[in-house]
Amino acid sequence: MTAASYANRFAGRRAVVTGGAAGIGLTFATRFVAEGGSVSLWDMNQQALDQACAALGARASAVPVNVADWAEVEAAAAASAAQLGGGIDVLVACAGITGPNVPLAEYPVDQWRRVVDVNLNGLFYCNRAVLPYMQAGNYGRIVNVASVAGKEGNPNASAYSASKAAVIGLTKSLGKELAKANITVNAVTPAAVKTAIFDQMSPQHIEFMLSKIPMGRFGTVDEIAAVIGWLASEECSFTTGSVFDASGGRATY
Repeated sequence: MTAASYANRFAGRRAVVTGGAAGIGLTFATRFVAEGGSVSLWDMNQQALDQACAALGARASAVPVNVADWAEVEAAAAASAAQLGGGIDVLVACAGITGPNVPLAEYPVDQWRRVVDVNLNGLFYCNRAVLPYMQAGNYGRIVNVASVAGKEGNPNASAYSASKAAVIGLTKSLGKELAKANITVNAVTPAAVKTAIFDQMSPQHIEFMLSKIPMGRFGTVDEIAAVIGWLASEECSFTTGSVFDASGGRATY
């Protein structure tokens, strides 16, 4: 089924998309707007946010925010709710970093903290800040972008793998908490998708990730956005606390 088949799937819905100025986040936001919704993009890059909003049109707005800072996230949620007309229906948490590709025995402690601060603490802050608006509206869809590394663990990527495993655990926990609240919480676990995040990885690590994918290629942002689209929709009404593989056959569970 093509995106055109879902012309009004998100009519009237309001979404916050973190990491929304590029990559998977922007690709999903583009679909969301095309299918009738309004989006508030969160990112640290003001120029990229401005360009994304210009491309998306009148139903797109933006808030520059560092997701690793709770005060900024809390303020951003209030700003986004105002931009979107008083509420938030959907959160797609895409913001993340890889950290260095080095053995754990050599892993810089400050870089470990930075990866955990962005990938885990930042995602927790975003879930926590947006949730009250969903509870007030008695409706919500939260999609947390984890990684196949959180299922299997990638060598020389201990902080990234650990943080994404924690995202999976958080998603399962929160999904159960909200199971009777008309708010679903699910995660997507992509294998490597060729985006700007590759710039943070060594060529050896990129080659390792490709070698683990049975389909023999990297995923595309459109493929991941398509999975997120269903999880963010009203159709996702009896699925929560779940983890959806998008790894070209790599995942073992």
